[in-house]
Amino acid sequence: MRVAIVHERFTELGGSERVVEELHRIWPDAPVFTPIADPAAVPPGMAGAELRLSPLQRLYRGGRQYAHLLPLLPRAMAGFDLSGFDVVVTSHHAFANRVRPPAGVPVLSYTHTPARWIWSSRMRRGERGGMIGRAALAAFAATQRAPDRAAAGRVAGILANSKTVAGRIEQWWGQPSDVVHPPVDVSWYTPDPNIPREEFFLSVGRLVAYKRPAVAVSAARRAGAAIVVVGEGRERAAVERAAGRDAELLGYVDNEALRDLYRRCRALVFTGEEDFGIVPLEAQACGAPVIALAAGGALETVIDGVTGTWYSDDRDGIALAEALRRFDPADFDPLVIRRHAEKYAPDRFRDEVRKRLSTLVDAPRP
Repeated sequence: MRVAIVHERFTELGGSERVVEELHRIWPDAPVFTPIADPAAVPPGMAGAELRLSPLQRLYRGGRQYAHLLPLLPRAMAGFDLSGFDVVVTSHHAFANRVRPPAGVPVLSYTHTPARWIWSSRMRRGERGGMIGRAALAAFAATQRAPDRAAAGRVAGILANSKTVAGRIEQWWGQPSDVVHPPVDVSWYTPDPNIPREEFFLSVGRLVAYKRPAVAVSAARRAGAAIVVVGEGRERAAVERAAGRDAELLGYVDNEALRDLYRRCRALVFTGEEDFGIVPLEAQACGAPVIALAAGGALETVIDGVTGTWYSDDRDGIALAEALRRFDPADFDPLVIRRHAEKYAPDRFRDEVRKRLSTLVDAPRP
């Protein structure tokens, strides 16, 4: 079976790129179509993969700076030549579903989320660019809702990465979907019983508004607790202003250093409402409990009272500060936490995707 993989863009290495890495492992000979790519953002497991880029690559300056190309990305997706393939698998969170394969070629969409900036004004408020930039983004989003919904209606099957995303797919696209959780590297992120837990809490993720890293450090300051922050982003200045003297901002760290922090921290603090969220499962794979906002993917990945604890939504960190004060690591069993994370291993993801693609290909189509 000749498979084509389509991904949004390789501009930073995150959870969606790890999904494409696993798709490549299922179909190592499948070319990966993507409008733009920075070699530094291509996962190591895709070394040797055939990347087919769009003409927009000539206008791309590398890194995360691609906003000037945003209005051109839908057309770039639709312009890919997908003739000669039996099936197309998309990794979608904005425009990947806009592809136009020949008639009779089914598309299976692995949907990280329908683009929240297209459908949610609350999400757009967290974007940079000031009032003018947000107004321009809102105007562009208004033009994209109808084609986004239409593209979802053309695909033959949709896999949602969480129940939260499945709900958005139903609400915004009016389409059913099956939930297949993304893979977590549980072979790398492992506990080490020889490393003792320390007193600091840990926050991991890009320093952007919707992840609310400033809430984490503000709550730690209120609770009189030490916190280590891993990540960089445009909210760094806000995090520094909110941080107390017991907060340490490390910026980016490599995978080995991150694993060490997961193994040593008192608990991971997870303040954002994520589509799914790989970070809490990486921490749990290392035996660390998680203190998470009771929203989004954390409602599926963190078992309250077993692998961590939820706290109620708050903007000023008061509820989180109280959760930090009450937290007792003796209430949690690292082995139970680890076993929970193992359910999200990559081989499970690959098996589920294979099974659903086989069902899709064998189903009768008009």
